Amino acid sequence: MRFLSKLVSYIFHPIFVPLAGTVSYFLITPKYTTLEMRSGNILPIFILTIIIPILSFFILKNLGIVQTIFLSRPEERKYPLMISLILLLMILLKVIPDHYTLELYFFFLGLIAATSTCLLLLIIPFKTSLHMMGMGSILMFLIALSIHFERNIVVAISLMFFASGLVASSRLFLKAHSRSELLIGFLVGVVSQLLTLKFWL
Repeated sequence: MRFLSKLVSYIFHPIFVPLAGTVSYFLITPKYTTLEMRSGNILPIFILTIIIPILSFFILKNLGIVQTIFLSRPEERKYPLMISLILLLMILLKVIPDHYTLELYFFFLGLIAATSTCLLLLIIPFKTSLHMMGMGSILMFLIALSIHFERNIVVAISLMFFASGLVASSRLFLKAHSRSELLIGFLVGVVSQLLTLKFWL
């Protein structure tokens, strides 16, 4: 059970959320998008949200700032969240053409709001579940895309609900978070996306 919980935690790690949201958008949108446009968005986002954070993690680990990729202690989260925030801002300002991929633009704006909230909560200090923040963000984005494009993706949304429960159970089993940290994380993800809907839905 412990192995399965760790596996779930790795598979649904928040580092994959920006790329998952981007790929989901291009799979769902009925808008015509060229291969060049898709790769022009997906490749830079892959580099900025997965490759660079992984390299940053190893640097921070060598410096003794972080211990594991799950950032178990609140004090470990400050610099990784700041790096993530800077990279998300770079994507928002330089990668996504907001005149066309408006939905994706506001998805990343929501991620920036969620990441900023998690960073601010460290002042308390409160260790928000980044896993559940990511799950909440993706789930709300899928629901919004389904309504916006009038696409029936009930199966995908149902699977995300199931995955969210699985991730929450895994984090509880590993004693990585309390119930309140998981709930707040999920709400931060959902609400941050919900607040952007009035601009594009």
